[in-house]
Amino acid sequence: MKSTKIYSLFQKLSDSIPKPETELCYRNPFELLIAVILSAQATDVSVNKVTQELFSAFPTPEEMHEAGSKKVFAYIQSVGLAPTKSKNIVATCGQLAEFHKGKVPETREELESLPGVGRKTANVILNTAFGLPVIAVDTHIFRISNRTGLAPGDTVLKVEQNLMSAVPTKWKKDAHHLLILHGRYVCKARKPDCEHCVIVHECEYPDKLVS
Repeated sequence: MKSTKIYSLFQKLSDSIPKPETELCYRNPFELLIAVILSAQATDVSVNKVTQELFSAFPTPEEMHEAGSKKVFAYIQSVGLAPTKSKNIVATCGQLAEFHKGKVPETREELESLPGVGRKTANVILNTAFGLPVIAVDTHIFRISNRTGLAPGDTVLKVEQNLMSAVPTKWKKDAHHLLILHGRYVCKARKPDCEHCVIVHECEYPDKLVS
């Protein structure tokens, strides 16, 4: 996709989504980290249903680690992959307490060393909690990047690299949420809503539905 078209695409997305923010509920980097771990292969809605009580019961990494995976599981059991996530969360909290003074680290390498935290989750934390201009590629962003021709790639890492190269600097910080929200509500997996898409003219999807 040409740079002029990419600029137009992000200008229109930015105009249509004035508050490009995560839909996960959190109050600090620790809560965001736990919420993002929980959100893997789960919806933000399902995660938000359990985190308020979870964070109320165990507001710090130390307390959540001390509680243990069985107690954490009791709070998150309605979320997909809850048994594995409860173990990873407790292990991560232990590492935060032991090696990071209870604080969420601010580097990708340190974040990825935590149980249950991969590159995507690390990028979400770096972007959303600490304001760095990085792009976490989830299923929505991977789909849109390939479907529109914005930053096609066969792998998540390749799409991320292509996006980092293609996205104009002024939108790098917000690109993650602009693309996710557009993919969640407009450019859906099974039936993209091309009729109400603000970037339909920039999109290079050969099967787009344009009246």
